[in-house]
Amino acid sequence: MKHKNQHVTSHEIGAAAGHELTPRQHKIVQLVQQRGFVAIEALSRNFSITPQTARRDVNALCAAGLLYRYHGGAGLPSTVENIAYEARRVLNLEGKQKIARLVAREIPDQASLFLTLGSTMKEAARALSDHNDLRIITNHLQVASMLAHRKDAEIMLAGGTVRPLDGGVTGELALDFFSNFKVDYALMSISGIELDGSMFDFDYREVRLLRVIIANARRVYLLADHTKYNRHALVRAGNVATNIDALFTDAPPPTALADRLAEAGVAVHIAP
Repeated sequence: MKHKNQHVTSHEIGAAAGHELTPRQHKIVQLVQQRGFVAIEALSRNFSITPQTARRDVNALCAAGLLYRYHGGAGLPSTVENIAYEARRVLNLEGKQKIARLVAREIPDQASLFLTLGSTMKEAARALSDHNDLRIITNHLQVASMLAHRKDAEIMLAGGTVRPLDGGVTGELALDFFSNFKVDYALMSISGIELDGSMFDFDYREVRLLRVIIANARRVYLLADHTKYNRHALVRAGNVATNIDALFTDAPPPTALADRLAEAGVAVHIAP
Protein backbone atom coordinates (compact mmCIF):
# COMPACT_ATOMS: atom_id res chain seq x y z
CA MET A 1 0.00 0.00 0.00
CA LYS A 2 1.33 3.43 -0.89
CA HIS A 3 1.72 6.14 1.68
CA LYS A 4 -1.10 8.65 1.25
CA ASN A 5 1.33 11.43 0.35
CA GLN A 6 3.19 9.34 -2.24
CA HIS A 7 2.33 10.06 -5.87
CA VAL A 8 1.17 7.31 -8.18
CA THR A 9 2.21 7.09 -11.81
CA SER A 10 -0.11 7.67 -14.77
CA HIS A 11 0.34 3.99 -15.70
CA GLU A 12 -0.82 2.85 -12.24
CA ILE A 13 -3.79 5.20 -12.29
CA GLY A 14 -4.69 4.12 -15.80
CA ALA A 15 -4.53 0.49 -14.80
CA ALA A 16 -6.87 1.15 -11.90
CA ALA A 17 -9.27 2.95 -14.21
CA GLY A 18 -9.15 0.24 -16.87
CA HIS A 19 -7.63 2.57 -19.48
CA GLU A 20 -4.80 5.06 -19.86
CA LEU A 21 -5.66 8.54 -18.64
CA THR A 22 -4.76 11.73 -20.41
CA PRO A 23 -1.87 13.69 -18.87
CA ARG A 24 -4.35 16.30 -17.62
CA GLN A 25 -6.57 13.70 -15.97
CA HIS A 26 -3.52 12.23 -14.27
CA LYS A 27 -2.63 15.68 -12.91
CA ILE A 28 -6.20 16.19 -11.72
CA VAL A 29 -6.04 12.97 -9.68
CA GLN A 30 -2.72 14.01 -8.16
CA LEU A 31 -4.11 17.44 -7.32
CA VAL A 32 -7.10 15.92 -5.53
CA GLN A 33 -4.78 13.52 -3.69
CA GLN A 34 -2.82 16.51 -2.42
CA ARG A 35 -5.77 18.70 -1.45
CA GLY A 36 -8.56 16.25 -0.64
CA PHE A 37 -11.07 18.26 -2.66
CA VAL A 38 -10.82 20.46 -5.76
CA ALA A 39 -13.59 22.65 -7.16
CA ILE A 40 -14.50 22.63 -10.87
CA GLU A 41 -13.75 26.34 -11.14
CA ALA A 42 -10.32 25.81 -9.59
CA LEU A 43 -9.57 23.05 -12.12
CA SER A 44 -10.71 25.31 -14.93
CA ARG A 45 -8.31 28.06 -13.82
CA ASN A 46 -5.45 25.71 -13.00
CA PHE A 47 -5.46 23.96 -16.39
CA SER A 48 -6.76 26.89 -18.52
CA ILE A 49 -9.78 24.89 -19.70
CA THR A 50 -13.50 25.59 -19.69
CA PRO A 51 -15.61 24.48 -16.71
CA GLN A 52 -17.42 22.10 -19.07
CA THR A 53 -14.15 20.38 -20.01
CA ALA A 54 -13.10 20.18 -16.35
CA ARG A 55 -16.47 18.65 -15.51
CA ARG A 56 -16.10 16.03 -18.25
CA ASP A 57 -12.66 15.05 -16.93
CA VAL A 58 -14.01 14.78 -13.39
CA ASN A 59 -16.99 12.70 -14.53
CA ALA A 60 -14.66 10.31 -16.37
CA LEU A 61 -12.44 9.93 -13.30
CA CYS A 62 -15.46 9.35 -11.07
CA ALA A 63 -16.82 6.72 -13.46
CA ALA A 64 -13.44 5.00 -13.21
CA GLY A 65 -13.71 5.01 -9.42
CA LEU A 66 -10.69 7.24 -8.94
CA LEU A 67 -12.56 10.27 -7.60
CA TYR A 68 -15.89 10.97 -5.91
CA ARG A 69 -18.16 13.63 -7.36
CA TYR A 70 -19.41 16.34 -5.03
CA HIS A 71 -21.46 19.41 -5.82
CA GLY A 72 -19.02 21.82 -7.42
CA GLY A 73 -16.00 19.56 -7.51
CA ALA A 74 -14.45 16.19 -6.68
CA GLY A 75 -12.78 14.47 -3.74
CA LEU A 76 -11.25 11.15 -2.78
CA PRO A 77 -13.50 8.06 -2.69
CA SER A 78 -12.46 6.80 0.74
CA THR A 79 -14.56 5.03 3.36
CA VAL A 80 -11.84 5.17 6.00
CA GLU A 81 -10.55 8.74 5.76
CA ASN A 82 -12.65 11.87 5.53
CA ILE A 83 -11.91 14.83 3.26
CA ALA A 84 -9.56 17.32 4.93
CA TYR A 85 -11.43 19.75 7.17
CA GLU A 86 -10.36 22.85 5.26
CA ALA A 87 -11.76 21.28 2.09
CA ARG A 88 -14.99 20.26 3.82
CA ARG A 89 -15.34 23.75 5.22
CA VAL A 90 -15.82 25.23 1.73
CA LEU A 91 -17.51 22.21 0.15
CA ASN A 92 -21.08 23.32 -0.73
CA LEU A 93 -20.73 26.22 1.70
CA GLU A 94 -23.80 28.01 0.34
CA GLY A 95 -25.92 24.91 0.87
CA LYS A 96 -24.69 24.56 4.46
CA GLN A 97 -25.46 28.21 5.16
CA LYS A 98 -29.01 27.78 3.85
CA ILE A 99 -29.50 24.69 6.01
CA ALA A 100 -28.20 26.54 9.06
CA ARG A 101 -30.59 29.45 8.54
CA LEU A 102 -33.46 27.02 8.06
CA VAL A 103 -32.84 25.10 11.27
CA ALA A 104 -32.24 28.30 13.26
CA ARG A 105 -35.85 29.28 12.57
CA GLU A 106 -36.96 26.13 14.38
CA ILE A 107 -35.01 26.93 17.56
CA PRO A 108 -36.75 29.23 20.05
CA ASP A 109 -35.08 31.63 22.45
CA GLN A 110 -34.18 30.26 25.87
CA ALA A 111 -33.50 26.78 24.51
CA SER A 112 -30.78 24.31 25.46
CA LEU A 113 -28.81 22.66 22.66
CA PHE A 114 -26.08 20.21 21.82
CA LEU A 115 -23.96 21.29 18.84
CA THR A 116 -21.81 18.47 17.49
CA LEU A 117 -18.78 18.43 15.20
CA GLY A 118 -18.71 19.25 11.50
CA SER A 119 -18.34 22.20 9.17
CA THR A 120 -22.14 22.67 9.05
CA MET A 121 -22.16 23.27 12.80
CA LYS A 122 -20.07 26.41 12.37
CA GLU A 123 -22.75 27.78 10.06
CA ALA A 124 -25.44 26.75 12.53
CA ALA A 125 -23.64 28.64 15.29
CA ARG A 126 -23.57 31.75 13.10
CA ALA A 127 -27.26 31.38 12.28
CA LEU A 128 -28.11 31.19 15.99
CA SER A 129 -26.26 34.40 16.82
CA ASP A 130 -29.49 36.44 16.97
CA HIS A 131 -31.16 34.14 19.49
CA ASN A 132 -31.45 35.12 23.14
CA ASP A 133 -30.62 33.22 26.33
CA LEU A 134 -29.41 30.01 24.72
CA ARG A 135 -27.57 27.29 26.64
CA ILE A 136 -25.19 25.61 24.18
CA ILE A 137 -23.17 22.51 25.00
CA THR A 138 -20.57 21.54 22.41
CA ASN A 139 -17.38 19.60 21.76
CA HIS A 140 -16.47 21.86 18.81
CA LEU A 141 -13.67 24.26 19.78
CA GLN A 142 -14.35 26.56 16.83
CA VAL A 143 -18.05 26.80 17.64
CA ALA A 144 -17.28 27.59 21.28
CA SER A 145 -14.80 30.28 20.20
CA MET A 146 -17.32 31.84 17.81
CA LEU A 147 -19.98 32.11 20.52
CA ALA A 148 -17.77 32.88 23.53
CA HIS A 149 -18.32 36.65 23.29
CA ARG A 150 -22.09 36.32 23.67
CA LYS A 151 -23.14 37.85 27.00
CA ASP A 152 -26.71 36.54 26.75
CA ALA A 153 -25.73 32.92 26.08
CA GLU A 154 -24.02 30.28 28.18
CA ILE A 155 -21.51 28.15 26.30
CA MET A 156 -20.27 24.90 27.84
CA LEU A 157 -17.33 23.11 26.24
CA ALA A 158 -16.60 19.41 26.74
CA GLY A 159 -13.19 18.32 27.92
CA GLY A 160 -11.27 15.47 26.35
CA THR A 161 -8.88 14.75 23.50
CA VAL A 162 -8.63 17.46 20.84
CA ARG A 163 -8.46 16.31 17.21
CA PRO A 164 -5.83 18.41 15.42
CA LEU A 165 -7.60 18.26 12.06
CA ASP A 166 -10.69 20.25 13.11
CA GLY A 167 -10.56 21.14 16.80
CA GLY A 168 -13.12 18.49 17.72
CA VAL A 169 -13.08 17.15 21.30
CA THR A 170 -13.71 13.43 21.80
CA GLY A 171 -12.83 10.66 24.25
CA GLU A 172 -14.07 9.36 27.60
CA LEU A 173 -14.11 12.75 29.31
CA ALA A 174 -16.35 14.14 26.58
CA LEU A 175 -18.67 11.13 26.86
CA ASP A 176 -19.02 11.66 30.62
CA PHE A 177 -19.59 15.38 30.15
CA PHE A 178 -22.45 15.07 27.66
CA SER A 179 -24.16 12.34 29.69
CA ASN A 180 -24.76 14.87 32.50
CA PHE A 181 -27.31 16.85 30.45
CA LYS A 182 -30.75 16.49 28.91
CA VAL A 183 -31.28 19.24 26.33
CA ASP A 184 -34.18 20.48 24.24
CA TYR A 185 -32.44 20.06 20.87
CA ALA A 186 -29.42 18.28 19.45
CA LEU A 187 -28.09 19.67 16.18
CA MET A 188 -25.88 17.04 14.60
CA SER A 189 -24.20 16.32 11.29
CA ILE A 190 -22.91 13.11 9.78
CA SER A 191 -20.45 12.09 7.05
CA GLY A 192 -22.79 9.88 5.05
CA ILE A 193 -26.38 8.65 4.83
CA GLU A 194 -27.00 5.49 2.86
CA LEU A 195 -30.25 4.85 1.01
CA ASP A 196 -31.62 2.58 3.75
CA GLY A 197 -31.26 5.45 6.22
CA SER A 198 -28.06 4.21 7.88
CA MET A 199 -25.83 7.02 9.14
CA PHE A 200 -22.06 6.57 8.97
CA ASP A 201 -18.99 8.50 10.05
CA PHE A 202 -15.23 8.04 9.95
CA ASP A 203 -14.21 8.40 13.61
CA TYR A 204 -15.35 5.72 16.07
CA ARG A 205 -14.83 8.06 19.03
CA GLU A 206 -17.02 10.70 17.43
CA VAL A 207 -19.73 8.12 16.73
CA ARG A 208 -19.73 6.99 20.38
CA LEU A 209 -20.28 10.60 21.35
CA LEU A 210 -23.08 11.03 18.83
CA ARG A 211 -24.92 8.09 20.38
CA VAL A 212 -24.75 9.73 23.82
CA ILE A 213 -25.90 13.04 22.34
CA ILE A 214 -28.87 11.42 20.59
CA ALA A 215 -29.89 9.63 23.79
CA ASN A 216 -29.84 12.85 25.83
CA ALA A 217 -31.80 15.21 23.58
CA ARG A 218 -35.56 15.62 23.47
CA ARG A 219 -35.44 16.40 19.76
CA VAL A 220 -32.65 15.49 17.33
CA TYR A 221 -32.17 17.51 14.15
CA LEU A 222 -29.81 16.17 11.49
CA LEU A 223 -28.15 18.84 9.33
CA ALA A 224 -26.89 17.19 6.14
CA ASP A 225 -26.39 18.73 2.72
CA HIS A 226 -26.97 16.70 -0.43
CA THR A 227 -23.31 15.62 -0.74
CA LYS A 228 -23.96 13.27 2.22
CA TYR A 229 -26.59 11.23 0.34
CA ASN A 230 -25.36 7.70 -0.36
CA ARG A 231 -21.85 8.65 0.73
CA HIS A 232 -20.05 5.76 2.39
CA ALA A 233 -17.99 5.82 5.57
CA LEU A 234 -16.71 3.19 7.99
CA VAL A 235 -18.47 3.51 11.35
CA ARG A 236 -22.23 3.02 11.79
CA ALA A 237 -23.80 5.81 13.85
CA GLY A 238 -27.47 4.83 13.72
CA ASN A 239 -30.42 5.24 11.37
CA VAL A 240 -32.41 8.30 10.42
CA ALA A 241 -35.65 6.34 10.89
CA THR A 242 -35.04 5.63 14.56
CA ASN A 243 -32.57 8.25 15.79
CA ILE A 244 -33.64 11.64 14.43
CA ASP A 245 -36.79 13.76 14.49
CA ALA A 246 -36.10 15.91 11.44
CA LEU A 247 -33.68 16.21 8.52
CA PHE A 248 -32.59 19.67 7.38
CA THR A 249 -31.02 19.61 3.93
CA ASP A 250 -30.54 21.61 0.73
CA ALA A 251 -31.97 19.14 -1.81
CA PRO A 252 -34.62 16.40 -1.83
CA PRO A 253 -33.27 13.02 -0.68
CA PRO A 254 -33.04 10.16 -3.20
CA THR A 255 -36.33 8.28 -3.58
CA ALA A 256 -35.36 5.27 -1.48
CA LEU A 257 -34.15 7.44 1.39
CA ALA A 258 -37.17 9.75 1.09
CA ASP A 259 -39.49 6.73 1.36
CA ARG A 260 -37.64 5.52 4.46
CA LEU A 261 -37.97 8.93 6.11
CA ALA A 262 -41.67 9.16 5.24
CA GLU A 263 -42.38 5.68 6.62
CA ALA A 264 -40.71 6.62 9.89
CA GLY A 265 -42.52 9.95 10.14
CA VAL A 266 -39.28 11.95 10.07
CA ALA A 267 -39.88 15.53 8.94
CA VAL A 268 -37.77 16.70 5.98
CA HIS A 269 -37.03 20.43 5.70
CA ILE A 270 -35.48 21.51 2.40
CA ALA A 271 -33.80 24.91 2.26
CA PRO A 272 -35.08 27.08 -0.62
